[in-house]
Amino acid sequence: RKAAGMGRASDQPDPDSYEIVHDHCDVLIVGSGPAGLAAAEAATAKGLDVIVAEQDFELGGSLLTGLTQTVGGVPAADWLNARLGAMASTGVRYWPRTTAFGLYDHGTVGLLERVTDHAAATRDLPRERFRIVRAARIILATGAIERPFAYGDNDRPGCMLASAAATYVTRFAVAPGKKIVLGTNNDSTYPVAETLAGVGIETTLLDVREELPEAAERARAAGVTVKARAVPLHALGGSGVTGAEIGRHRERKDLAEDRVDCDVIGVSGGWTPVMNLISHKGIRPTWQEDLACFTVEDTGIEPVTLAGSAAGQFSTDAVVDAGTKAGEDAAKVLKGAKPAPLPKPSTDWERPLEPLWEVRDPGRKLKCFIDPQHDVTADDVRLAHREGFVSVEHMKRYTTLGMATDQGKMGNVIGLALMAEATGSTIPETGTTVFRPPYTPVSIGALAGDERGHHWRPTRHTPMRAEHEARGCVFTDAGFWKRSWYYPQRGEGLAAAARRETIAVRNHVGMVDVSTLGKIMVQGPDASEFLNRIYSNPFAKLAVGKARYGLMLRDDGIVFDDGTTWRLTETDFFMTTTTANAGGVMLHMANLLQTRWPELRVHITSVSDHWGGVAVAGPKARKVLQGACPDIDFADAAFPFMGVRQGHLSTDEGNIPVMSARLSFSGEQAWEVICPADYAPAMFRALATRIEEAGGTPYGLEAMDCLRVEKGHVTGRELNGQTTAADMGLGGMASKKKDYIGKVLAARPELVREDRPTLVGLLPVAPNARFKAGSILFPKGESEGHGLGHVSSIADSPTLGSWIGLGFVKGGLAEWEGKVITAENPVDDQSVEVRVVSAHFFDAKGDRMHG
Repeated sequence: RKAAGMGRASDQPDPDSYEIVHDHCDVLIVGSGPAGLAAAEAATAKGLDVIVAEQDFELGGSLLTGLTQTVGGVPAADWLNARLGAMASTGVRYWPRTTAFGLYDHGTVGLLERVTDHAAATRDLPRERFRIVRAARIILATGAIERPFAYGDNDRPGCMLASAAATYVTRFAVAPGKKIVLGTNNDSTYPVAETLAGVGIETTLLDVREELPEAAERARAAGVTVKARAVPLHALGGSGVTGAEIGRHRERKDLAEDRVDCDVIGVSGGWTPVMNLISHKGIRPTWQEDLACFTVEDTGIEPVTLAGSAAGQFSTDAVVDAGTKAGEDAAKVLKGAKPAPLPKPSTDWERPLEPLWEVRDPGRKLKCFIDPQHDVTADDVRLAHREGFVSVEHMKRYTTLGMATDQGKMGNVIGLALMAEATGSTIPETGTTVFRPPYTPVSIGALAGDERGHHWRPTRHTPMRAEHEARGCVFTDAGFWKRSWYYPQRGEGLAAAARRETIAVRNHVGMVDVSTLGKIMVQGPDASEFLNRIYSNPFAKLAVGKARYGLMLRDDGIVFDDGTTWRLTETDFFMTTTTANAGGVMLHMANLLQTRWPELRVHITSVSDHWGGVAVAGPKARKVLQGACPDIDFADAAFPFMGVRQGHLSTDEGNIPVMSARLSFSGEQAWEVICPADYAPAMFRALATRIEEAGGTPYGLEAMDCLRVEKGHVTGRELNGQTTAADMGLGGMASKKKDYIGKVLAARPELVREDRPTLVGLLPVAPNARFKAGSILFPKGESEGHGLGHVSSIADSPTLGSWIGLGFVKGGLAEWEGKVITAENPVDDQSVEVRVVSAHFFDAKGDRMHG
């Protein structure tokens, strides 16, 4: 089962390294058999830049087996060596151990090069290399795969393909056994039989056909026992083959007429052209009745052609001729000519092939396997038909035929033929399944390349990183950023540090790094109109020197992002977005300006990395900032809530320019202060000194989350791509007088239902009871079904002395305020009773924030 992909994946880090490389060429040739080498020779003669990719460790393809005697009258080995020698100095790039696993748009091919799998590991080289090749023309000289036929107990060790037995002998000088029985329905097995007999293996050849080719006499002369109208019926043995029952095909009275002692059974049921790559482009093959295989008649407009056995040609000389023509045609096409049609299928066999899919004795229940990896038998296909799975795609999934690592290369055609037989249809009427990438399994590590561990995605640090580290900060991931999480003192963990920082903000003053917020400059005469269209609330009349909280919707009426926008001049706006959505908002705005409203005179620029920023919050925030920025008046009258001012901040290095907006995410009196990124460390040091003198502290993301939950502010946990403005109690912000993105679809009946889950606060009934984000909310006493909603955020609130949470409940406060419901966490088998309250746990009227 492990061979079928059903094993357990390791949970250990992959110790190997991988590379991703991009290459370009005029012609990519996949396969280095006679067709591929002939194509490479012809293309390089025309001055083309050629790459030849070969999945084997040697070039030569079928010529390496030694079964092909001559090529164009020249001994095959001499022909191969001459081609390799002649092209060694032409600049052709040969890539052995490289498999083309996927064919994609615009001549793009994915290849996997096995660099050190065959050698001792080295730190200097990767294990594998993922090559992405962009080629002007692609020649698929991928050859054909020998196909077996099914017979009884054909999964025993020692059962193999006829060509596999020949490969053992000719390429590796290994005898697969002492006695071998070969079963065939075509001429290609006769050279195999002669080769095996020639090295002393006792060979019996069973040919299902009644009329044998002249090669049968040559085989007998070489010592092969040849029988006509005979097939292997049953592989005998236990842990290995000990013999074969043989009989007359389709003559049931003579089934199992004889037994032959052997330790290997090799079969050949014909050849299947390798069309997987062209199938990746959605091109359907055509059934060739005389060859019992599928071939491709036309590749359409794709920059791809097939040559040799991949196109259904089984004559060596025809294969070489087709490869030469394909190479020459590539040069013509690149100069503007139309591609030549694909070569017609052909063979030089003396006798026609007789289709053979399965041999079985109806009197015995023997398992005849057609997919040994997934243990799919011929009877499984017939069962699929009886169960009603008559579509080949349904049959594939019911039986799992072709879903193992070979992806149906050997067994799919047999399965299709058996399904056609069961349904009384022809194979073309039954159809074929679709091949998809990859052609062979590809390591996940190769696809990732260097993008692993800390290289998986770029790590971004705020300009104040060193200042956080100097104060012992612990960092956490937030989008692409490393953000300050908490600042532990001696003996403190996360919970204790976050509670201390939260209390410091509520009682004194605190400062948090907000440099990670997305920052976008929106400039131009139509900037205010543009913002008015993308935000659901009005922006056209926002005064200079003021900021406004904005809610941005998607086209479908769901909330996309929120943030504040500061109006600096009549034509200049400074927009902030959530940390995680900064890139998405920028792309969204650029798309609108380029495709929907190109007439608007607006220019947008991402300035997220240009500014460093902090939020200073707490009862003593005004005092701290007034001392740090003497040229800005922070009094209520001069600097009202949502006001924006510019000035300078005094540091040990001198005065630095800053912009400040009076905003609050914590519910306290608070200001955001930003400066050019290069000045940010100095700003942080100067403010931290004053804050610590006032009894406060820098605080991190954990305390900030607690402060915002206490206040009832929402983040990405609530803006999860499923919620509307009304769901979060912000429906009143949406303008009824102007148009904006998402307005029409936000009014869909489903989005304005009265029983939609809306934002509420959740307070545990039992003191100190803790519940978890993600818990499902149910009416008290119930725990089945989808429930009323879910918990989106939680916090350990030192202000309230309890765990608290935000969540969404069907009907919201209007239906459930004050009532007790249950937060069920089936993962931890936890059930906690919570009371539904307002989401604004702290300072609901905003007196502290505005005071």
